[in-house]
Amino acid sequence: MYSYVARQPIFNRQQRTVGYELLFRDGENNAFPDIEANKATSRLLVENYMAVGVNAAISGQRTFINFPQDSLLQLLPLLLPKRSIVVEVLETCEPNDALFTAIKLLYQRGYIIALDDFEMSPAWRRFLPYVRIIKLDLIKLGIEKSCDFVNQYRSRKLKFLAEKVETKDEYETALAAGFHFFQGYYFCKPELLKNRQVEPEKLNTVLLLQEICRDPVNFKRIEQIITSDVSLSYLLLRYVNAASNRTVEPISSFRQALVYLGEDKIRLFIGVVATAHAALDKPRELYLMSLQRARMCESLATGSGTQEQSHQAFLVGMFSLLDALLDTSLDQLVKVLPLQEDVEAALLHHQGRLGHTLALLEAYDQANWHLVSEYCEQLGIAENAVTRSYQQASRWSEDMLSIK
Repeated sequence: MYSYVARQPIFNRQQRTVGYELLFRDGENNAFPDIEANKATSRLLVENYMAVGVNAAISGQRTFINFPQDSLLQLLPLLLPKRSIVVEVLETCEPNDALFTAIKLLYQRGYIIALDDFEMSPAWRRFLPYVRIIKLDLIKLGIEKSCDFVNQYRSRKLKFLAEKVETKDEYETALAAGFHFFQGYYFCKPELLKNRQVEPEKLNTVLLLQEICRDPVNFKRIEQIITSDVSLSYLLLRYVNAASNRTVEPISSFRQALVYLGEDKIRLFIGVVATAHAALDKPRELYLMSLQRARMCESLATGSGTQEQSHQAFLVGMFSLLDALLDTSLDQLVKVLPLQEDVEAALLHHQGRLGHTLALLEAYDQANWHLVSEYCEQLGIAENAVTRSYQQASRWSEDMLSIK
């Protein structure tokens, strides 16, 4: 599944890029989409801010995002980091009391407000104290009228952005008139970016994986994620009841399950359940292998005198196939998981003891016995210990799979 966004740079007076305007697109033709404005904004937010991975469209720069009336009244900008965005109030917005209240609140929360395709009218004057940037369309208003507007309102604490700058003459005229920012085809046409996205129904899986990587575990946050997803709630309670050996009464609530399991076991079970949830539409063998690797990594880390790394080793084994489970590159997933540096290095580069352990497992899976011997010698692990670990991990993963 892919998302599409057009990104057009915004330049300062020194022609340095200071941000990008994001424009929703629903395909590869980079054309204005036939979709209602509020839906377009919602999809842009989900696909570029709430999905997995560091999106190229938003990396390292402020992004100017168009918000129509309903999105502003719903205070959707509050879902996004204030230091990363500029809230563009579309020209189609009605300057009524409800909008004024919303803009004032966003301003008080620290968001930068921009008025898009602005034309002054009495109804908009009361908004100006809460506005940082005014965008003027040079094609719509004309270069002369746009420059006159800047001269008239220069004394206010406003920044002016000239959009749809098409020629060098227009740029130089706008620069001389005092515009602060510039955007248009003279500099750059919108660039279409295509990104692979994690399917929305799998986002809770990623959120859970984020939480079990944190130390200490935030039980309240985990409960919130689980209880928002019926299938995840069911899977976790199934696992806990099957594994608890309780003879009095079964565990019937997630809070009860948390109390029963404790921090160490909740990491294990959340990892198993989240991986199971991610693998619902995947071959059984892929899920089985991710569990085998997790258990085997943990076992080898414990058996080789590195007990303190057993938790990290479990994550390395489980996450080593996460890219295949979520159809997203591992380097993207690693960027949104709060992993320790040695875990990240192991997953991405096979570096460190954890990385060499993972490489050993991969060599074992491929029946590359020469490499297995090399890594065993390097790690100080007996080769027969690897075989025992594999057999134990296979039995354990089958047991976990039977609970599902």
